[in-house]
Amino acid sequence: MKVGAENRTKLILALVLAGLAIVLVGRFLWTSLGSPAPSATAAASTPATPTVTTASRSQARGKKVDTTPRSLDPTLRFDWLKASEDTKYEGTGRNIFQAGVEIPESEGTGATDHAKVEPPQPTGPPPPPPINLKFFGFANRVGEPKKIFLSQGDDIFVAAEGDIVDRRYKVLHITPQSVEIEDVLNNNRQSIPLTQG
Repeated sequence: MKVGAENRTKLILALVLAGLAIVLVGRFLWTSLGSPAPSATAAASTPATPTVTTASRSQARGKKVDTTPRSLDPTLRFDWLKASEDTKYEGTGRNIFQAGVEIPESEGTGATDHAKVEPPQPTGPPPPPPINLKFFGFANRVGEPKKIFLSQGDDIFVAAEGDIVDRRYKVLHITPQSVEIEDVLNNNRQSIPLTQG
C-alpha cells in the first residue's frame, strides 16, 4: 500500500498544518518560560499597602507601636522579632482549662457577697417513654384464650397474654376494663384502659 500516493494534496496539507502547530506550540512555550508576564512584574515592583494602617491600630489599643509601613519583603527583620519577644501577654485572668464559669468580682462596687454559680445537679435517668398503644376491643372464640385488639397509629395488632407486639411490647395481663403492657426495651409497665369506639 502506498501512503499518500493517491491524495498527494491532502498529505502536503496535513504536513503543513502539523508544522504550523509545532511552531505555534513552541512559540507559546518559549514565551511562557522565557520571561514573566508584564502584569506580574508590575505587581511585584509596587509594594502592597495595607488598608488599615499600623498607626490606627496603635491608637485603638492605646500602646505605642512601630508605625513604619511594612512591605512584602521576605527577608527576616530582627527588630520586629525582638519586639514580638519582648511583648508580655497579660490576659484576662480566665483559665481555659477549667470547665466552670467564673463571675469576676467587680471593683469599686463594695459588694463582697456574690452568689456563686453552681452547676445543675443531675436529676437521674430520664423517665421511660410512654407506651403509645390503644386497647380497643376483644377477639374471643370458644375454647381459645382471650385475645385483644391493640392499635398504634394505623397498625392493628391481635395479641393474647404473653405475646409480644411490635417486637417491643409484651402483653402481661388482660382484664375486661384494661390490659397491662410491658415495654421490654425500657423495662416499663403500663396499664392501658379500654377505649370506646
